[in-house]
This record gives sequence, structure tokens and C-alpha cells, in this order.
Amino acid sequence: MKLQMHSIHFDADQKLLDFVQRKVDKLETFYDQMIDGEVFLRLNNSKIENKTVEIKLNLPGDQIFAKEQAKTFEEGTDLACEALRRQLRKKKPKQNAY
Repeated sequence: MKLQMHSIHFDADQKLLDFVQRKVDKLETFYDQMIDGEVFLRLNNSKIENKTVEIKLNLPGDQIFAKEQAKTFEEGTDLACEALRRQLRKKKPKQNAY
């Protein structure tokens, strides 16, 4: 799936971008009709959990979104992908009902 990645207030290295891409690609096992997505990686100037990951996925006729804060971008990506996975599992039975 095509993802647009935006790193805000820092420059993300290729290793981090590849990690995020792999994690989001795994979501296609739960819902294979995803069109594209956007990922925002933000570095905040606050507390210990200063890294925010926002993932927005475009589906046919709909959109899902998850935002998580964590100590590392990898942990935030894991949490956001888990939230998206739960949303996709709720959505899939509704799509098959029609």
C-alpha cells in the first residue's frame, strides 16, 4: 500500500520509515481493500513520552485514524497499528453484510 510519510520537527531515517511501512502493510491481512494512507511522526517538546505517531488510512467510502504517544516511534507505531487493526476488524463484518 502507498503511504505518505511526514516527519515533523526532525528528519526520520530510512530504517524507521521501513519499520512503519512494514507494520502498516501487515494490516492488509485484515482488510485488503485499503487505498492509501498517511503517517505523521511528530517530535514534541514535552515529557518522557514525546513522540507522537498518527496514521490515517483511506478505505473505499471511509477513513480510519489512530494517534498514539510513546517513548519511541516504534512503540507508538505498534500501538497505533493495533488500534487500526481493532477498527478494521469491526468494519469487516459490516462490509460483508451487504
